[in-house]
Amino acid sequence: MTRRLHHHAELLSTILLAVAAVATAWSSYQSARWGGVQANAYSAASAARIESTRAATLAGQQREVDVLAFTQWVDAYAAGDDRLARFYFQRFRPEFRPAMEAWVATRPLKNRDAPPTPFVMPQYVEASAKQATALNAKADVQAAAAQQANQRSDNYVLAVVLFAAALFFAGISTKLSAPRARSAVLVLGYVLFVGAAIWVLTFPVSISV
Repeated sequence: MTRRLHHHAELLSTILLAVAAVATAWSSYQSARWGGVQANAYSAASAARIESTRAATLAGQQREVDVLAFTQWVDAYAAGDDRLARFYFQRFRPEFRPAMEAWVATRPLKNRDAPPTPFVMPQYVEASAKQATALNAKADVQAAAAQQANQRSDNYVLAVVLFAAALFFAGISTKLSAPRARSAVLVLGYVLFVGAAIWVLTFPVSISV
């Protein structure tokens, strides 16, 4: 009877050692995979931030050009130089011209309710500014994804620790001669393994083929 119990304990220890070793290897692999996902997401976020800054800088430069051209046009118009005014008007940026035309149509010199400048007109659309906003939003999404991947990687690392502990208990149980002590340590190892395994089953998986 004692020999049979000893045999069963050895078998259970071997099974726990095997499955815990596989689970440890799997969790280590997943931790590394999610670490890679985190790095890629942070790289994408950084690239999007850089592009957003470039687009915002370009938008600011284009607005300065629009303001300067508008100021020159106003000066020419106020001086009664229609030829020069037309010259400036024809050279407005394509994005600025619709807003300028809509603003002129409000008859700002005679209409007190007209907008003060064409820059507040809904027709004034800055593609670069919109692009900067979109890229910044994309960077936020990528940064959030990186943080999420980091948390998943950390969870798998903790799972590795738990499975390693189960391996330890499985290994130490084979060294104990007292049946009760062996059984207690083995049960502790199985409880730890099963709890960690159930927890890991709730984790997302990242696989590269």
